[in-house]
Amino acid sequence: MSFIDVQNAFMAHIRDPENVKKPHDVTEERMTVYKELFFNNVEGFVSSAFPVLKSLYCESHWLMLVRNFFINHNCSSPYFLDISAEFLAFLQHEYTMQETDPLFMLELAHYEWVELDVSVCFEDELQKPLTKVDNQPLYLSNTARNLSYQYPVHQISDDFQPSEPSEQPNYFVVYRDEEDEVGFIASNPMTAILLEQLDDNPGLSLSEIVLKVHEIIPQFSEEQLIGGANQTLSALAELGIVVTK
Repeated sequence: MSFIDVQNAFMAHIRDPENVKKPHDVTEERMTVYKELFFNNVEGFVSSAFPVLKSLYCESHWLMLVRNFFINHNCSSPYFLDISAEFLAFLQHEYTMQETDPLFMLELAHYEWVELDVSVCFEDELQKPLTKVDNQPLYLSNTARNLSYQYPVHQISDDFQPSEPSEQPNYFVVYRDEEDEVGFIASNPMTAILLEQLDDNPGLSLSEIVLKVHEIIPQFSEEQLIGGANQTLSALAELGIVVTK
């Protein structure tokens, strides 16, 4: 057996000790230390990144979910900080939902991951705060996220678990303020459209954004849109969600 083969056998048993035999030349005591260390570290990072999601499971079902991730997902990043993104990718693309999983699992997991992602992402050093949005190139801050969900993910808890989607989408902006605290504001369809245009077309001026929005909702005149857009984007600029460069 080559050294690489030994390493692979060692890790295979650590990931799935119930179904993969341990290497014959390693004591059970030593293997137990590694099994507990690796899994507990991963479980700890996942639990801290998704506390609300975890609270909706009994302990055994939560550990089964994390063990499924631990066994079956091949992480593309070696950094512990990226485990939350890897867990989300696993849920979205590799995991088959079970009866014990809430219907809103993927949306809640994404929302919790966004909060973490916003809290740790590096701020674009070229960004500058705005005092007014007229005649300035406008950008969605790289520490802000324009979001919409079918479920009211910001309200979900052990005591409130919706059994069906909302009648209308739930719009939010998650952002990091000047004190590096993560906050969120409830949004609306018009604000979501404005921020979507900023995100897709960075550097537009207010009048250019209004032209883009008018193409999407032509039932409103440009004159109607310009006043509302100015007021909305100015309020978002005060929060550091809309910036210039």
